[in-house]
Amino acid sequence: MPCHGFDSPLGPLRVTEEGGAIIALNWGMPSAGTPTLMKTPPTPLLQRAEQQVLAYCQGARQVFDLPLAPGGTAFQQRVWAALCAIPFGVLCSYGALATALATAPRAIGGACARNPIPILIPCHRVIATGGRLGGYSGHQGLETKRRLLALEGVALEGDSCGGESLRPF
Repeated sequence: MPCHGFDSPLGPLRVTEEGGAIIALNWGMPSAGTPTLMKTPPTPLLQRAEQQVLAYCQGARQVFDLPLAPGGTAFQQRVWAALCAIPFGVLCSYGALATALATAPRAIGGACARNPIPILIPCHRVIATGGRLGGYSGHQGLETKRRLLALEGVALEGDSCGGESLRPF
């Protein structure tokens, strides 16, 4: 399974491909037990993923054009597909997403926490109904969520955001 590590403004990232689609994006480089992954040239898809993530970090990209194949339950797949429909710079509450998918907000939070392709599947755009940021399972938790939202131009006030970015799903 091809894996490629690269440095980004968000820290070191590694992206994994299987069957012609991205299956994971994680913080950190491949472990010491997998040195051959870093020595082999990245596939064209992994190169595109790196280029698109770096362009996003520089404010030059708002939409990702990559084949994604996150592994998860049918419910998680539905939630992740809905997350991909939330536009750049727009926030959606766990409650609004739960209503749209006929489920509970906690179930949405659980699917977000298990998202294997953060950033590309933008779980950082989901917040609590009252405007609180909620949680983030990515590297450095809420600090990374704040950075991602700031990259997208979302106005933050501590652990909350202004209502102007929150829209119904």
